[in-house]
This record gives sequence, structure tokens and C-alpha cells, in this order.
Amino acid sequence: MEQAYLDTFRAAVYLAKHAGHVLVISGVLLAVTGSWSWTTPWIVMTVFILLASLFFLARAFSPTIRKFEETGEDKEALVQKLHRSVWIYLILLMIMLWFMVTKPMLW
Repeated sequence: MEQAYLDTFRAAVYLAKHAGHVLVISGVLLAVTGSWSWTTPWIVMTVFILLASLFFLARAFSPTIRKFEETGEDKEALVQKLHRSVWIYLILLMIMLWFMVTKPMLW
């Protein structure tokens, strides 16, 4: 049963990584064809948070999932770590979405 959960989680992480490629490509195309400059505050902040979330995604999920296969690991602690990581990642995504929808002028 645990393996089924891990496989589902791996698939979700894989999907999120590749969905990010679509987000970046569409964002670049919209910025290039639109009237916004790359120095527009909401674009700068979105790119910054995107890079932070990519770093976070690479460091938070795959290494923790790999630890499930090691013997002697506290699986409950790993589950809690994954749970916390999912919430942090969702918050990062919601902040990016907020910047893209509201387009605040911060400076």
C-alpha cells in the first residue's frame, strides 16, 4: 500500500515539474508579445518566486521520497516532512498566482 502512495506522489511531482515548463514557456511568450517590461515588479517577483520554487521542488520531494526505500528511516517523520513540503510548495504557487493575477506595482 505504501508503494502505491509513493508511486502516486512521484507521478504528481513529475507532473508538477513538467507543468512548470508550460508555465514558463507561456509566461515568456506572454511577456514578449505583451506590453510589459521584464523589469515590471510583478514579473520580477514572479520569476524570483518561480526560481525559489524550482529549487525547493528539487530539494524537498525527491530526496525525501528516496529515503522511504532506506531501512531504519522514521517513516512517520518522512510523511510529516512531505506534508509540510506540499503546503510550502502550494503557498509558493499561490503567491506566484497572486502576482500574475493582481499585477501589483511594488516599486
